[in-house]
Amino acid sequence: MLMVGAMLPQAWAAEKLPLIQNVNAYECLLLNGEWNYIVDVQEEGYYDYRMKPTQWGFFQNAKPQRPEDLIEYDFDKSPTMRIPGDWNTQDERLFFYEGTVWFKKSFQAVPMQDYRTLLYFGAVNYDCHVWVNGKEVGHHVGGFTPFNYDISDLLIEGENTIIVKVDNKRHAEDVPTQIFDWWNYGGITRDVKLIKVPPVYLEDYNLQLTSLEGRRLSFSVKLNKPEADHTVTLSIPELKIKKTIKTAADGTASVNMKAKPQLWCPENPKRYQVDITLDNSTIGDSIGFRMIETRGKQILLNGQPIFLKGISIHEEKPNGGGRANSTEDAHTLLSWAKELGCNFVRLAHYPHNEYMVREAERMGILVWSEIPCYWTIAWKNPKTYENACNQLTDMISRDHNRANIIIWSIANETPHSAERDAFLSRLAKQARSLDSTRLISMAMEVTGASNYVNRLNDNMNEYVDVVSFNQYIGWYRDVNDAPKMTWEIPYDKPVIISEFGGGAKFGYHGAKNQRWTEEFQENLYRENTAMLDKIDGLAGTTPWILKDFRSPRRVLPGVQDYYNRKGLFSDKGEKKLAFYVLKQWYEGK
Repeated sequence: MLMVGAMLPQAWAAEKLPLIQNVNAYECLLLNGEWNYIVDVQEEGYYDYRMKPTQWGFFQNAKPQRPEDLIEYDFDKSPTMRIPGDWNTQDERLFFYEGTVWFKKSFQAVPMQDYRTLLYFGAVNYDCHVWVNGKEVGHHVGGFTPFNYDISDLLIEGENTIIVKVDNKRHAEDVPTQIFDWWNYGGITRDVKLIKVPPVYLEDYNLQLTSLEGRRLSFSVKLNKPEADHTVTLSIPELKIKKTIKTAADGTASVNMKAKPQLWCPENPKRYQVDITLDNSTIGDSIGFRMIETRGKQILLNGQPIFLKGISIHEEKPNGGGRANSTEDAHTLLSWAKELGCNFVRLAHYPHNEYMVREAERMGILVWSEIPCYWTIAWKNPKTYENACNQLTDMISRDHNRANIIIWSIANETPHSAERDAFLSRLAKQARSLDSTRLISMAMEVTGASNYVNRLNDNMNEYVDVVSFNQYIGWYRDVNDAPKMTWEIPYDKPVIISEFGGGAKFGYHGAKNQRWTEEFQENLYRENTAMLDKIDGLAGTTPWILKDFRSPRRVLPGVQDYYNRKGLFSDKGEKKLAFYVLKQWYEGK
């Protein structure tokens, strides 16, 4: 039970708010666990038989009051599902299902004066409506970013009910679009929390190293309200820092200061306990300090060149399928990456859960974080751009204090066009305006070569700090091409090969020219790494991919069985032969 913000006597109101920073720093009631669910194939819980929204939908959670009352649903008699979780792996009937499922959770609350209550979702895939005690609080689109609502005025003493309508159907105007190469896991896939906050709280704060010379830190805050004269105190005891500032009329405040922190790096992922006090309320965080920049064709971490020894990762459980959603899942996947010799991971192709980012920071692993502008987006659609921009903003808002994130990525394998360039250049400018302390990149695509010479030509070069591209020589191109290939990259910028690799079924052995064998994948990695060594300005790689993951596009019986088999680990966590090739190559870097 949570002591929550008091219900006010006026008419009900709910408000979607900008994302609150560092939700775990506040007193929370975790609403994870068993939720009742109803599969609604024809959305009869939302529309009437004329396909018009009905006021008598499932969101009312109605109960018969008389024997003659007709109510054709009952959440309390419906089955339950574990939240966070996806419905595809919890109900075998829903393995391929794309459509609407309703969820219901009840909780106890005791209202208190002088506090507000925020309802926070870590992620819901993909389109969701939320009701509290029968009143709609909001609508959210996007399957991998958090969102929160102020529901204080809707809460009552005693039992309260949350109902969520989730729809994961794919549409051409969505981000991602209709076609993508991973499983479309539906459901409430990350934590659900009630957060207790004072009426005025820290909506956002930012603490960054801004200069190596003289070691200067910048600190800024933004309140949830435009109010002046609130006292904000920053305390970093280990650095003997204590700074007090006052908010301006717009609810913001900032200060710069000298400090001599140990710098965060993969070899020494040092973080400092940071306490921020607003008036009489204090929240804590663990924050590291580092500098990431480029110089010509080098990436510099804390002023020193670094080679990014990486791997791409999907947000899927280490053993089998289903969304990864816990610290334990994150630790296992990242431990495999560390065993491979990685200091860097590409979290593809969408923002991963916060546990993944924070665990990587704790373990000393650098991160590429990405939004799902994937393949062919509806570039001309203003609503599509708004959706992508919202996802980018929420990704940066949640994670901008994490020292290990060094790259914001705006897209993956998008086809060239003027409309695409206009769309993505706007996103790049937006990312830079939100956060100037990190690098901007995207995974470009190399589709062909003339006389075994690959030439990269992408207009987005102008807007990115790091030139990154995917290539599958030896897999989608002739198996013997890699030793013959040379590369022409006409940009004075660092190069990351954001994807390369090929498929293998664990335990399937044969000749090195036999598709799907471990020996084929092993040889492909040998030839590709030798080829990559010839690329001028190569600053890192994130081969595709750490482990096999589910995909409806991968249908070959007995081999794929709805898994993309390009992993260095099987879907059950078994190492393939190619693992050792990449590990040895990274040991030499």
